[in-house]
Amino acid sequence: MPVTKKRKAANAKVKEGVVYTLEQASALLKEVSTPKFDASVDIHIRLGIDPRKADQSIRGTVALPHGTGKTKRVLVLCNPDKESEATGAGADYAGLAEFVEKIEKGWADIDVVIATPSVMPKIAKLGKILGPRNLMPNPKSGTVTENVADAVKEVKGGKIAFRVDKQGIIHASIGRISFTKEKIRDNAHELISTVVRMKPSS
Repeated sequence: MPVTKKRKAANAKVKEGVVYTLEQASALLKEVSTPKFDASVDIHIRLGIDPRKADQSIRGTVALPHGTGKTKRVLVLCNPDKESEATGAGADYAGLAEFVEKIEKGWADIDVVIATPSVMPKIAKLGKILGPRNLMPNPKSGTVTENVADAVKEVKGGKIAFRVDKQGIIHASIGRISFTKEKIRDNAHELISTVVRMKPSS
């Protein structure tokens, strides 16, 4: 695909070998973005670690101060006594058997899956389906909890989960190009600060 004049002009603004501050990068991002739609702003953090070592396998969550700009579809897998709590807090779907069956049949219209501890044995078989999509509920990411209302509200409010990949890189979406440069900077800073605190010293 040929490079457009607009893209060439944008590329020329990014100087090879220059290390930009978050402030500069956030401002530059607004200048070089060419899509006509409200594109996602993604960040990739190379940590220089070996995720094959247990003490260097980083995963966690962070509440972005300005959210992601994306409405996340949340499924809560729970027993009937928790369904109203989940939907009352904003969950798009809540239940168990019906949704386990739908997921097994290929249903994928969800962005986050939260589960109560009591149903984990019943959904363990979904690991091979949800795991590769980073959707399997996990205590470390706060998606296995009795307090489903708070978990749903946090996700809807901008909480994201992250984990290091096999190459030692963390990938995350931290907003939309329509965000102000200050909001992009703040969200990036919050994620980077959280990752730095978790990064092993060795």
